[in-house]
Amino acid sequence: MEIHELTIPLVQEGYRNGRLTAAGLTAAYFDRIKAFDQHGPRINSVMALSDSAIAEAEALDKFFRETGQFKGKLHGIPILVKDQADTKGLRTQYGSGATSNNIPDKDATVVHKLKEAGAIVLGKTSMSEWAACWFSTNGANGYQFTQNPYKSGHDVGASSGGSAAAIASNFAVVALAEDTGGSIRLPASYCNVVGIRVTPGLVSRAGFCPLIKSQDTPGPLARNVVDCALMLDCMVGFDPQDDATGLAASISALGIPRGGSYASGLGEGGKKLAAARIGVLRELFGPDSDEHCHAVNKVVNSALDKIRSTGTECIDVNIESLNDDLTYGQIYFQQSRHDINSFLATKPHLPQDIADMVPRIVPEDKPFHDILCGLAHGPKDPKEDPTYLDRLARREGLKRKTACLIAAHQLDALVFPDVKIPPPAIAEATSDRFRKTGYPTNTLLSSTTRLPAMSIPVGFTDEGLPVGLEILGLEFQEQKLLELGSGVESLLGARRKPNF
Repeated sequence: MEIHELTIPLVQEGYRNGRLTAAGLTAAYFDRIKAFDQHGPRINSVMALSDSAIAEAEALDKFFRETGQFKGKLHGIPILVKDQADTKGLRTQYGSGATSNNIPDKDATVVHKLKEAGAIVLGKTSMSEWAACWFSTNGANGYQFTQNPYKSGHDVGASSGGSAAAIASNFAVVALAEDTGGSIRLPASYCNVVGIRVTPGLVSRAGFCPLIKSQDTPGPLARNVVDCALMLDCMVGFDPQDDATGLAASISALGIPRGGSYASGLGEGGKKLAAARIGVLRELFGPDSDEHCHAVNKVVNSALDKIRSTGTECIDVNIESLNDDLTYGQIYFQQSRHDINSFLATKPHLPQDIADMVPRIVPEDKPFHDILCGLAHGPKDPKEDPTYLDRLARREGLKRKTACLIAAHQLDALVFPDVKIPPPAIAEATSDRFRKTGYPTNTLLSSTTRLPAMSIPVGFTDEGLPVGLEILGLEFQEQKLLELGSGVESLLGARRKPNF
């Protein structure tokens, strides 16, 4: 069965005309995972496979035969789920080797909603340990890395690197991921797929292991914007287990999304892009004197030239003291231990303090654990850190400045590279390169301000490595971002499947 680049609409059209069955498609994806994730190029993106997926698919086929109806918007759509989300009956380790005995008896709210919409969970995807690393190394499998589908030996980013690599590799139709500091958008950029970080409160976080709870948000990864939007439709909404989702109820009452679906206006994406006014945040482009930054800048600037050619107005803008605000607005070392431990308290069979599972000193052979070791041994109560309140104030100040910039220039969105560099070689995870410079991601702007942003593929470097463009908007403007992203997608056609 040919399953390359299938979309949600194509799969469901296949069910209607009898060319596909959910059971047959599920089996085909399992075969592809075994052939290319576990063997061949050994992408190493999938952690655990479901023993019940085929039976669930057969039940959906029976339902359709008997009723002529789909169970829901995602009827028969095979999906993969990041290891950060509790998934009933499947080992869920949060990227840690210390949690191998964790097999949840209940789904995370979003996993439950996706299943209720008819999705078939194939399995769990790899993630970095406790979602606290820019590299894909996974403590649950002996610190193996996920291979980039476009160039073996290169990384896929983190912490949702397994989900992004799996979707790029056609191991499922869509995947569930999560974003705290860039965990959807960085891997999306590195894997030539589409991902969106939504406004926190739009999607329930219940059943996800947190990193910074106020900053965390689940989201979709897909090969195209339509699938991303259709998946998001099934994820949003109020959840009594997550009081932040009261915001989701509020925006629903205001008629968001228009037309009742985030996909409803995507057919007009090209027109909306042509009529848009876009701010190009040049201070988030790396220096052209650096060959890695130059490679990304070349692709992004070429994409912007093509976007301008449609009539889009692009103006260069800047945010005062942006780099200082991004540096001093981070609260991982103050907040994360508290939030992770609060989650562990709901799992009495697991260790109750992340500090007991993570070394205090960064291991010489694992320099990529600098963030993890720092946050695991931070204060149990964030207010014990004398800088905490000042950091919160910095975050709010940056959010105001960013929103005011968009308003003052009457912008529809800000754009910039998701990451200043292409996917680095895996060997660089243990080199001095990022010990000296820090990781050059731009995803922290959206995460720190809690403003929504999406990553859209815009091309490949001369070396054949993917590059993504980040599109950032105001709170609850996800539909506008998806429409602009759809316009970019149609204009550039930058998505391409790997050569396997």
